[in-house]
Amino acid sequence: MAVKILDICINCGACIDECPVEAIVDDSENPTGEEIYYVYPDKCVECVGYYDAPACAEACPTEGCIVWDECHEGQVCHPHRCEPGTPATELC
Repeated sequence: MAVKILDICINCGACIDECPVEAIVDDSENPTGEEIYYVYPDKCVECVGYYDAPACAEACPTEGCIVWDECHEGQVCHPHRCEPGTPATELC
């Protein structure tokens, strides 16, 4: 499970402190080399068991920057997640 940070990220840092499992790194540690923050999909728990919705998306000041990503077989995914690409602030 995971959320994804899009390239409209302004690198403000609002999301990093909100992540209960430290799955988000800043642009200097992004393994893709992109100059945006990055969510490690193998660490992200979509805040299941911590918050009602992904805290990073709730804290992000850039509308639509953090979206639902693919939910892969065998992963526990947020019970109210929307389609991949939908802002993670939206629950379905």
